[in-house]
Amino acid sequence: MTMPAAPPERSRNDPGSPRPESGARPVPSARVRFTSRAAVLAVVLCAVALSLAYPVREYIAQRRQVDQLEVQRQTIASKLSALQAEQRRMSSKAYVEQQAEDRLHMCLPTLTCYVIINPAPAHPSRPVSRRAAGLPWYERLWQSTRAADKEPGR
Repeated sequence: MTMPAAPPERSRNDPGSPRPESGARPVPSARVRFTSRAAVLAVVLCAVALSLAYPVREYIAQRRQVDQLEVQRQTIASKLSALQAEQRRMSSKAYVEQQAEDRLHMCLPTLTCYVIINPAPAHPSRPVSRRAAGLPWYERLWQSTRAADKEPGR
């Protein structure tokens, strides 16, 4: 009987030889999986995003409020300038006298003023008839008949 031949020994530098004694790593498979480092990185990124969400939202809300207050300030400033101009105009003696004459019909002691009690209408119009008052024709006829029946002096 013959003995089988022993397998040829491989050197330690041979890339095809297994190295059980050196704690070799297995060959990576074709499917890529997340490692624990990638999972920790994802968790950290989510934590950072969540921790920044509230301050960013508050910052945007505060910027909106600042813009609204700026518009309100500009509106108030324009009203203030209009009121200051009116105050300067009201403090003028000539303007006050003119308003007193126009609105209150006042007359300075040194002037002679006339008041027209029944001024003529600016636009002459038709005389107002009873028809404009809304009475029907038979009511107007009856009133004129009653007025004719009355004796003068009674």
